[in-house]
Amino acid sequence: MSALALGLVAALCWGFHDICVRFLSQKTSISACIFTVILTGLIFHTMATISTGTLEALPARAVYLSIGSGISFVVATFGLYYAFERGPVKLVAPLIAGYPILSVGWAAVQGHPVSALQWFAVLAIVGGVSCVAALSDKTDQETPPIGPTVLFALIAAAGFAGTFAFGQAAAAMSHEMPSTLVTRVTALLLVVGILILFKQPFWAGRKALPWLIAMGLADGIALMCVLSAGALENAKYASVSSSLFGMLTVILAWMFLKERMTVAQWSGCAVAFAGVGFLAL
Repeated sequence: MSALALGLVAALCWGFHDICVRFLSQKTSISACIFTVILTGLIFHTMATISTGTLEALPARAVYLSIGSGISFVVATFGLYYAFERGPVKLVAPLIAGYPILSVGWAAVQGHPVSALQWFAVLAIVGGVSCVAALSDKTDQETPPIGPTVLFALIAAAGFAGTFAFGQAAAAMSHEMPSTLVTRVTALLLVVGILILFKQPFWAGRKALPWLIAMGLADGIALMCVLSAGALENAKYASVSSSLFGMLTVILAWMFLKERMTVAQWSGCAVAFAGVGFLAL
């Protein structure tokens, strides 16, 4: 599969993950959700690594990069959860969806060629996703002050960009399965330490557990797809296309929850997918 296709698979998985968060975030502790999802992702990836016979020693530099990816992933996850908890979606989603700009910018700094038309396609994707997500929030409820909300959203965007930059660099110099496993182990250990330090709950409850396990599997597949693209040509495009997860969440809500999609939102979808199609050429 191409890096772009891997990113699209990741976007679909994260879209499913986010639509589940809509149900669970109001009834379940955020810390317990994050712990269960990351633990499930680690178990999934461990089994996948062992079953494929790809468990092998990594160069020291790949280990360090994978650890950096794991730390960035935890930062991104907490930032995303807390930003969406505060809301509104129309403020948070466009900020988080901007992480491909950081990813492509970093690739350009490293010497990977990015043409003006490719930059335009990236901006079209981010703009389309932002349009769909922003127009999906029709709530009139009072929201907390926007300053901390913006900060959490920007932290999430930077965290995702760092996750993919470090993880793809590690995968490029080693095998992607063991390097992503190091990322997963690092993320779980860091989450456990944070929850113990701040005395947060680990148990999400029996009713939420099946959904969280499904979310963890989806998250595990998504992260593996994006980081595995590091060994492919144009790895940066996996980060770009994975940002469609915010838009796909809204589309899934339209399909399964019967939420309304406006003409403007469908136009945003068309613009975003046109950008993906151009990058695929």
